Amino acid sequence: MTESDELKVRSCVRRDLDAIEAMLAAEPEPDAAELHQIRRWYGLVKGLSFFPNPFQHLFSSYVAERGDRLCGMIQVSPFNKTYSTWRIDRLLLKGITDEAGKMALPTDVGSQLIRHCLQHIWEARTWMMEVEVGDDMLLGLSRQNGFQPLANLTYWAIAPDSLQQLAEKEPNLPNLLPVSNADSGLLHQLDTFSMPPTVRQVFDRHITDFRRSPIAQMGQGLKHWMDRTEVVQGYVFQPQRKAAIGYFKLNLCRDGSRPHAAELTVHPEYTWLYPEILSQMARAVQVYPDQMLCLTSADYQTEREEYLSKLGATPTERTLLLSRSVWHKVRESRMESLQWQEMLQGLQPSQTPIPSRFSIDQWGRQLFYTQTSRSAIRRMPPQTRFRKTSLYQRPHPPTDDTSHPSKA
Repeated sequence: MTESDELKVRSCVRRDLDAIEAMLAAEPEPDAAELHQIRRWYGLVKGLSFFPNPFQHLFSSYVAERGDRLCGMIQVSPFNKTYSTWRIDRLLLKGITDEAGKMALPTDVGSQLIRHCLQHIWEARTWMMEVEVGDDMLLGLSRQNGFQPLANLTYWAIAPDSLQQLAEKEPNLPNLLPVSNADSGLLHQLDTFSMPPTVRQVFDRHITDFRRSPIAQMGQGLKHWMDRTEVVQGYVFQPQRKAAIGYFKLNLCRDGSRPHAAELTVHPEYTWLYPEILSQMARAVQVYPDQMLCLTSADYQTEREEYLSKLGATPTERTLLLSRSVWHKVRESRMESLQWQEMLQGLQPSQTPIPSRFSIDQWGRQLFYTQTSRSAIRRMPPQTRFRKTSLYQRPHPPTDDTSHPSKA
């Protein structure tokens, strides 16, 4: 195999957009709207990727090519603002046969793309990937590269008729407040309590993830203006505990071209808020054209899934959220080959110990002298009083002049 036939991974450039669009068209559910926006604003997006800014990783993509033919593309993005967790947003694979008749399997191409991201994006400590439950190829590819199941996600769609029935009910939310950057600490606390520790550790969210800078707000406003969408969000405040117990965010489509999208977070101890918050969201939807409301639910939020099933919501998609840590560990084979004498060299004696005599009388007198205060020694009779010495000198008992051999 020549060098031109080897599989190479590099960053995506403008000339690759046509091949990527062709691979998107071959997908079962093609969605090229985002690619059209990237093609339109490619120069600006590429310029923003050269220096730190909120839109630096708007289109972080890598392609795999063999010769001059594209056989795969991967798109990644940071999941939090500290860049400790990254997410694989899209993975497009295509098998290609070279001149020698050897075919590059999609799984080999996918493994090469995933490994390239794991090795070259040094900020990432944890990676996430969402795969459809019925996609056996991507499930096998993710497990082959060390991804483990984290949670099951279900995408629900609430019909306009159900939304109309929910809007007729008056929601009981006396402490519903608008969201601002000052509430980022409350929202972070709510997000922490609403998920199990394993998911919380992978997400690794901080207060800064719930706070938006003025530049980010301007960018989001421009994006909503171009997409003809509007954002409505709020949270429920609990005065006694001084904490947020519920939060929702609505992405409403003003022209009716796409379904409405919603995010919902409820404290596990206040599950009675599900019908109240959904009634509030249903009232906000009534102002816009009739469309379905899409909502995501995880398997660790069983009360939400039960309520959506009773409401008559339709599950449109079921996916599996996978995660992988890239913290390098010591190989077990190396640990097994180590001998205890090599590991505990500092605890071995440097020479053979030599036995010596030990005087209990001297040890007892020294211990008695160091633990007894000077005032107690002065109150002793002269016959039993020791000679005053420094604490750093060994005390000796007083000797009688008649007992000295030179004065005998």
